[in-house]
Amino acid sequence: MARHITSFDFPELKVINGKYRIISKLGGGWEGEVYKVEEISTGIIRAAKFFLPIRNKNNVNARRYAKKLHKLRSCSILIQYFTQETMMFKDEKVTYLISDYVEGETLTVFLKNFRGSKLPPYQALHLLHALVRGLEKIHAFREYHGDLHSDNVIIQRYGLGFKVKILDLFHWGTPKSQDFKDDLVDVIRLFYDVLGGPKTYKDMPPEVKEIVCGLKKGIITSRFKNMSQLRIHLENMAWSVYK
Repeated sequence: MARHITSFDFPELKVINGKYRIISKLGGGWEGEVYKVEEISTGIIRAAKFFLPIRNKNNVNARRYAKKLHKLRSCSILIQYFTQETMMFKDEKVTYLISDYVEGETLTVFLKNFRGSKLPPYQALHLLHALVRGLEKIHAFREYHGDLHSDNVIIQRYGLGFKVKILDLFHWGTPKSQDFKDDLVDVIRLFYDVLGGPKTYKDMPPEVKEIVCGLKKGIITSRFKNMSQLRIHLENMAWSVYK
């Protein structure tokens, strides 16, 4: 029985198709691995996502992912997709997607710069607002993210406001109403986590608790019917939370 490829583990400086040079591995997941690469002809740094053949039968997943990124190309919170290419690896055809390389830190790493690995409410609310605005635009295209967590949020800049990118959209099948609700709950859970989670929640001001709703999905989705309602709430909330 033929063995399926379970990882690529490309070494640094490996050349792919004479076009790209591996710089480093950025991460991996269920469907493949992502590498920081150099486009040899220009010296431009890109990101390359290599799909495991067993997770990409008939190129279905890679094609869906590429088409979704193309559809959402005006959403600045997402990486920009460039092209799809193939290579041979261990006698199997492997598809990889080339996209922007996003400078910055994952939210997980970024939080380590702060005492207790958490943000104060003022900054956490600005981060939440940046994420909600980006997700709102994705939802306007009748698409969703589906896998929001601190390892696929990239912090590029912060200060008065955050500039963020989100990675790895879930791309199975036609979006359902529950998918949009799940994004809403997930972004609020992320807000809860960056505030310190259960250790600090009891001491949070009522304005924060009004958003988090004790992480009760039914209450969250009843209070905020969609991402737009959450954005409007954030932009009109009382200022006492910032004290």
